[in-house]
Amino acid sequence: MKDIAQRAGVSESAVSFALNGRPGVSELTRDRVRRVAEQLGWRPSTAARALSGEGSATVGLVLARPAAHLGVDSFFLQLISGIQEVLAERQLGLLFQVVEDVAAECAVYRRWWAEHRVDGVLVVDPRTDDPRAALLDELGLHAVVIGTLPGQDTGPHPGLSQIRADDAGAMAAVVGRLYELGHRRIVHIAGLSTLAHTDRRIESLRTEADRRGLAEAHSVTTDYSDIEGAAVTRRVLERPVRPTALIYDNDVMAAAGSAVATGLGLTVPDDVSVVSWEDSALCRLTAPWLTALSRDPVAFGRLAARELTALLDGGPARTVQVPLPRLIERGSTAAALVDG
Repeated sequence: MKDIAQRAGVSESAVSFALNGRPGVSELTRDRVRRVAEQLGWRPSTAARALSGEGSATVGLVLARPAAHLGVDSFFLQLISGIQEVLAERQLGLLFQVVEDVAAECAVYRRWWAEHRVDGVLVVDPRTDDPRAALLDELGLHAVVIGTLPGQDTGPHPGLSQIRADDAGAMAAVVGRLYELGHRRIVHIAGLSTLAHTDRRIESLRTEADRRGLAEAHSVTTDYSDIEGAAVTRRVLERPVRPTALIYDNDVMAAAGSAVATGLGLTVPDDVSVVSWEDSALCRLTAPWLTALSRDPVAFGRLAARELTALLDGGPARTVQVPLPRLIERGSTAAALVDG
């Protein structure tokens, strides 16, 4: 504060007013102080803000999914790891809670806001009909949505940033590659039907199927678990005319589905090719190794946490588009033995 005051030619109290958005200084002085602060690489001390009653030095994350399913889903463990890396650098705490549904999640946000428990929140799993953005606007809580809000939500949300992944583009790329390999009977074993990204993936598969004349390509929704993934796999592979390629929305279901295929006397990839939407160590522990999209949940977490701290520092809300993931081809995909 003293260094900024000396370089800007103002008092330390004027620096405090300017950097904390308080009245008492002119806009000209406020702009000069902020420019000097940026030149010096200054960042607000979240710990000091908490001690002075200006903030909680804590951000929140609520997962509205059955707790039993989280233990087998590596995506969220990696996501939280990336989030925690950035928060630790900023001396910010993470308040984490698991609830059963979005209504309960909204109740948690209201309680945290009323109790001044968090300075902002990280929001995951945008729904096809999602009330959370409007609620966070109402509460005035800064937030970062990891994922894309549903199409009917046009905003604006002045305190809410988004980390967008191109689910439609990724599905189109996977289907396109399977088509090149001669696959015409493709089944997408999807996640929860209420999630906006599931809806986009399903719609993208329909679009690609229509464009390429894949009459038998379709999606089946599940709860993301290995149990449902295995059960759906068994059903589709026991049909009189079975698919030649399966796309799974996570690594756990892909591994379970590959095991089911083997148990039915089929060979992966000769009889059926398998693609996982998530890459992880699990994809490299199966036989054969699973072809997968190279998404990086840890990087997602870091990016989301940085966007939230930028909001807490007074930065504007913005939308960040992450690069399209690359398909890593391994032993679980090959040319179809027969075309559809």
